[in-house]
This record gives sequence, C-alpha cells and structure tokens, in this order.
Amino acid sequence: MTRREVLSGIAASAAGVSVLSAAGRPSGPLVDSHIHLFSPDQRRFPFATNATYKPAAAALEDYVRFAQAARIDHAVIVQPEPYQDDYRYLEYCFSHEPSPGFFKGTCLFDPTARESPDHIAALVGSNPGRIVALRIHETRKPGTPPLRSGPIKDRDLRAPEMKATWRRCQQLGLAIQMHFLPYYAPEILDLARQFPEMPVILDHLGQGGEGTAAEFAGVLKLAGLPKVYMKFANIAGSSREKFPFADVKPLVRRAYDAFGPSRMLWGYLGHDASGAGGGFSLAAFDKDLELFEFMFDFAKEEDRQKIRGGNALRLYKWTA
Repeated sequence: MTRREVLSGIAASAAGVSVLSAAGRPSGPLVDSHIHLFSPDQRRFPFATNATYKPAAAALEDYVRFAQAARIDHAVIVQPEPYQDDYRYLEYCFSHEPSPGFFKGTCLFDPTARESPDHIAALVGSNPGRIVALRIHETRKPGTPPLRSGPIKDRDLRAPEMKATWRRCQQLGLAIQMHFLPYYAPEILDLARQFPEMPVILDHLGQGGEGTAAEFAGVLKLAGLPKVYMKFANIAGSSREKFPFADVKPLVRRAYDAFGPSRMLWGYLGHDASGAGGGFSLAAFDKDLELFEFMFDFAKEEDRQKIRGGNALRLYKWTA
C-alpha cells in the first residue's frame, strides 16, 4: 500500500469509513509488540492480592477476533502487573492462540530477589521459544527510595541481585524490557553497558513526556548501544494534547534519528479506550494507523515496514 493510499484511507476514516476497508492492510508484516490481556474469569485467573490496578477484561478471545480482522501476523503478550508472577493466563493464551507460534510473551519477576534467576529459567524451560523478555518497572518518583518488597516494581537498579538477574536473562537469550521514567535512563545505561550483547527494549517512547528535556536526552544516549530498541507505543502517555498528540512528534523524530528505523518497534494496537468495556476494536486500530502515518510521515515506506513489524520478527526470533 502506498502512502497516497494510506492518506486516502485516513481521509475516509474522518468521514466515518474504516481505514481497513478503505485503504486495505498496510504493506509488510504487522507485529504488535505490546499487548495486555486480562481474563474475564476471575475465579480461574484471579489478579494478585497486591495488584497495582484492576483493569476491565481484555480477553484472549476478543483479541483473536480483532487480530484476525486486522490481519496482524504476530503479537507479544506483555505480562501485566495485575497478575504479577502468576503465568496461568499467559500460558492459557499460548495454548489457545489463533495459529501455531502466533504469540510470544514477556515475564515479570522481582529482579532483586535471589530466587528470580532460577524462576525465570524454569518458566523459559516450560514454555520453549515463547518467553522473550523480562519486564522491569522503574516508575517511582525521583528522589524516593527503591522498594524492597511488595508489588513487583521500583526495585534498586544498582543492587547486585539486579545484575545477577540480567546475567541470567542474557544466558537464557532473553531481552530486558524497561518500563521507566526518563530520570532512570543513566542507571539503565550503566547496566546495559555491562551486557552489550543482550537486547534492551525501552517501552512507550521512553515515556519522554514524563521527564525533562535533559532526562529525555539521557534516554537517547541509550541508542549508542547497538542492542537497545525503542518502542513506539502508548504515545498518549507522553502528550498533553488530544489526538494526534502533535506535541510528541518532535520526540518521535529525535528517537528515530537516534535509534534508526531498524531499532524501533510498534505496539499497543487496537486497544479500545472508549469506555468501561476495554478490549480491542478496528476503529481503535484505524486511529493507530492514522497516528503512525502522522508521526512517521518523514520516513520511507521500507523503513516504516521495519517499524510496523519487520524489526519485531527479527528481534523476537519469529524469523531467522
């Protein structure tokens, strides 16, 4: 699909016509590198007692219908905080996927717990080829001390146990996926330099809108390491404006210039934020397509194809 066709589809969407029906599927692979799924069955798949939030259901079955309609090729299920380190629903999703190998997943363990490296290895061993990263949350207010217990987040990035967990992830062939405030970029850089062969994925544009200009510059320094990737996802979280979040566009361009088209990923597609139902919709996916085209209008189509899915196929080892 050409850029002209995409723009025609965007215009049709503004007139009330689906981009998918008006312009067709974007060319190249489509990989959603960041989805959260939540079962409606709280008896079978309960949230943790210390869940940091309790979301509306976003069921596997709803996602499968959406992904098939949108013709998404693959998706990475990011283990969400409400389940903590309970993987029953993630493994249910693996066993009920729409096609063999459709899903891969990330894990969530306390990266400063001495037993976590072994627990990570056990999860990887029981789900061969499926677990691709350990996600680490570092979102506490700057200047506040790291947590030593409680919900799995905000642990000390400088702790020796943190380094031991990163080392085991490297041995297992996993990536580290960081969900963080820009303030913590220097600490992430210090760790990543010690493991230069291990991929590090920066979620949600490094949450560039939630820090100072100097802090975002620190995020961009991570691009100096060739195994660090930037994810284009949940852009609204970095914006103070309404869709299409024009105030974030300069940050997107700076990230693109720093990381290049071969180290950017796309995710969080089709999430319906319209109300209490949660879930996924083609209408929301239309907006994602429109936003992507607006943010990357400077990039060549071959480079946009890399970001829409080509890079994720390679990073997550769906293709050689």
